[in-house]
Amino acid sequence: MGLNLEQKQAVVAEVAKQVAGAQAIIMVENRGMAVADMTKLRAKARASGVYFRVVKNTLVRRAVEKTPFASLADSMVGPLAYGIGPDPVAVEKVLNDFAKGHDKFVITGGGMPGQKLSAGQIGALAALPSRDELISKLMGTLQAPVTQLVRTLNDLPSRLVRVLAAVRDARQAT
Repeated sequence: MGLNLEQKQAVVAEVAKQVAGAQAIIMVENRGMAVADMTKLRAKARASGVYFRVVKNTLVRRAVEKTPFASLADSMVGPLAYGIGPDPVAVEKVLNDFAKGHDKFVITGGGMPGQKLSAGQIGALAALPSRDELISKLMGTLQAPVTQLVRTLNDLPSRLVRVLAAVRDARQAT
């Protein structure tokens, strides 16, 4: 059963809202996927902050008009689902990991603002660490010199106390 004009406008508005804050859009073909598998994927995507939805291509084309993702419009052919998110690596990881275990779930392409990505490029980006992982590594790297400085500053008084204790013990022994 088709959507009426108001419902179509609501879908376009919803997708346009997601696209406005997006850093990546991934298109996947999902012919013959089981409903249970798609439900698991939606839950995993939601947990990662990824908007995932099966939408008519014409509605998504309208949503991406006059956005940095407008170049993707000519690639929107066939039965597609769309993964949209503010963290490009998270979007690509969720969909790429799911595609590894499901042969009927095929990543056809996607894009980041102003550029199109092939399925191979999406796979390569999915191998990158996520934003949170990169931030934690950066914090660890920044924290290491400070930690070492604190240890060094703490070690100096400790050495002085040990030297003084050794001098005291030597004087008492004589």
